[in-house]
Amino acid sequence: MKLYLNKLHDTEQLTKLLFFLRDIFPARLQEIVDLTADMSYGMTIELKPQKTNRSRPQENYYRKWAREFGKHVGLTPNELHEEILCIHFGSEEVDTPFGIKRRPIQRSNDSDRDEYTELIGTLIRVAAEMDFTIPEPRHDDA
Repeated sequence: MKLYLNKLHDTEQLTKLLFFLRDIFPARLQEIVDLTADMSYGMTIELKPQKTNRSRPQENYYRKWAREFGKHVGLTPNELHEEILCIHFGSEEVDTPFGIKRRPIQRSNDSDRDEYTELIGTLIRVAAEMDFTIPEPRHDDA
């Protein structure tokens, strides 16, 4: 949900909101002041549920083993990542000036912990199908 506050019409609401934010986030006062200075037309507020993003250990584990598996099958880390995304999320064919390209339907950048764990599982399964063993992740890697 996006909320728009116009500086000319919603001055009182903007002022109340900025004071509220200042009270809730005192450590970010300078950012709030800087934001206020740049509000020549007003403000847009976006509200959305917070996702539990993938963890750094998860990403490190995936990248390490995708790189090693990529060497095994003769692909760069980016090429292998694209293949795993296509297998995991599905793919679509897109006609480009360079010909038809296969692209994953979804990217991994917005994946939460559980979705990224499933992506790691796909990497492990595909590697096993191609005679490359990836060790099971430790609890903090998955």
